Amino acid sequence: MKKIFGGIGAAVLSGLAVLMVGMQVQAEPTRATMPDIDKLIHYTTVTRGEVTEHLMTTREAIEAVQKGQPIPAGTHVALVDYRGGKVFRYFIIEKGENWGADYDERRRTGDWQFQWFKPDGTINTAENTARCQSCHTSRADRDFLYSFNEMRRFELK
Repeated sequence: MKKIFGGIGAAVLSGLAVLMVGMQVQAEPTRATMPDIDKLIHYTTVTRGEVTEHLMTTREAIEAVQKGQPIPAGTHVALVDYRGGKVFRYFIIEKGENWGADYDERRRTGDWQFQWFKPDGTINTAENTARCQSCHTSRADRDFLYSFNEMRRFELK
């Protein structure tokens, strides 16, 4: 690099690094859509300090988990993030037929895709879904869900 740019090579690289640190990572487009929250079943709540998260999904997903069957394609799992008693944001994961093929094997979370939504239901482009996806890869034995055991224990009515 120094041969090409002379004495300014290091300065250019330093400036580029500063610019990149200041850049905000934007959400990548995914296939996950905002579900009709009113049609989902609330199966558990997680409280983290002043944040309350209600987790919701379909009856079919809960039944599949409880029967030891795969969660069906078309399933949404919603994490509704409340702060100060109001919806702050939604974290949605949706499973689709062969959706895992959209990603390199190292990033694949079965056929689940992830998206953050604002309280009004529009995509929140300021949230980085790849970060969430990378954490969920550690849950392959639980269909990539952190709340898999809560689904398994939930009593359907």
